[in-house]
Amino acid sequence: MSRAVRTRGDVVALALLAAAVAVGFGFGIRLHGSEHFPGAPDTFGEWPVLGEWLPHVGIGTPLSIIIAIAVVAWGPGLASRLRWRTALLLAYVTSAGWILSLALIDGWHRGVAGQLTSQDEYLSAVPAITDIGVFLRTFTARILDFQPDSLITHVAGHPPGATLVFVWLDRLGLSGGGWAAMLCVPVGALTAVAVPVSVAALGKPGLARATLPFIALFPGAVWMGVSADALFTGVTACGIALLALRTTASALVGGVLLGFGAFLSYGLALIAVMALVACLARSRSWRTLGLAVLAACVVVVAFAWAGFWWFDGYHLVVERYYQGIANDRPYWYWVWANLASLTLVIGPAVAAGLPRAWRLPLVTAAIAVIVLADVSGLSKSEVERIWLPFAVWLVPAAGFLPRPRWWLAAQAVTALMVNHLLLTNW
Repeated sequence: MSRAVRTRGDVVALALLAAAVAVGFGFGIRLHGSEHFPGAPDTFGEWPVLGEWLPHVGIGTPLSIIIAIAVVAWGPGLASRLRWRTALLLAYVTSAGWILSLALIDGWHRGVAGQLTSQDEYLSAVPAITDIGVFLRTFTARILDFQPDSLITHVAGHPPGATLVFVWLDRLGLSGGGWAAMLCVPVGALTAVAVPVSVAALGKPGLARATLPFIALFPGAVWMGVSADALFTGVTACGIALLALRTTASALVGGVLLGFGAFLSYGLALIAVMALVACLARSRSWRTLGLAVLAACVVVVAFAWAGFWWFDGYHLVVERYYQGIANDRPYWYWVWANLASLTLVIGPAVAAGLPRAWRLPLVTAAIAVIVLADVSGLSKSEVERIWLPFAVWLVPAAGFLPRPRWWLAAQAVTALMVNHLLLTNW
């Protein structure tokens, strides 16, 4: 890749981010408050990520810096020479440590244990769900706002599978924000295995190894620790990886995971594009695709039998979306400012590598999915977490770059600056 092409990608990303900040400030795009963050400013800005300017350090600061230095210094070398399974294990452990250490910059309560316990989050709804069957049968009737029994924001804004995960966790005796966080972080870190495994399975083993340190030091980890979207990302990434392996067992399990993914977030229905690529890229495996579709349909049927029909929920959640702050979020701004948010998630290395993304179908498919999500108007703001399941598939683009240590340093600096300068909402 020529130096000019790499520079152009970085310049475009930087210009987009600068424009989003300037226009956001200029038009006063500041929305809802942050009452669940004690000591935080009264309102959170969105220019273009949801957060407030609040320089700070925490117990995660030295941990995150140590991990970043270690990956920059030794990551590329270890990724190239370790046995494949050992390299994957090391990437997973590093990713989990990176996600958790970044979260701990905000402190244990504010950054980890308290993240999923606000009045709009899933855990607030768990105590009232005493009968899962009733919860599912009445779910769609409670999606719309301004009713006596309306569901809280995050529960109503997602299919019931997202809430059920935390209900099941509670039933196991693992209640509270700390346990929820300890589920989201390790599941989210599975992307550090799933993405390179998929790349290798689709015929790019060298690129898969080059991807390992970049996915382990993913800047989007700022928003993976701790959010339910990290859980969504890990589940769907594993589903794609299993399809890419193309065995009977992996196709069935992958289909179940992707089918359940659609009941974690409505937007994850778009992951079907990634599934098609995983099954049909390089050499077409219609059998894998058929088995995956069959397994995913079993999940859909199970939820329908229990009382929830996905399409009913989707149409109602679109209506609920426009009952809230979506009306205050101008499409003309977010249709391009969303992409500025994405530049902070993927980091400068991925932005620099994207001009060569056509070499890898998974990256191209992720770009297509992001464009579809963006133009839909149903992702106005907050995409730094909402698009995590798609953004991780852009990371292999960084594997095309020479001098990986310099680019890894740029990735680490991006994440550390965001987490230390902004108090992010997720």
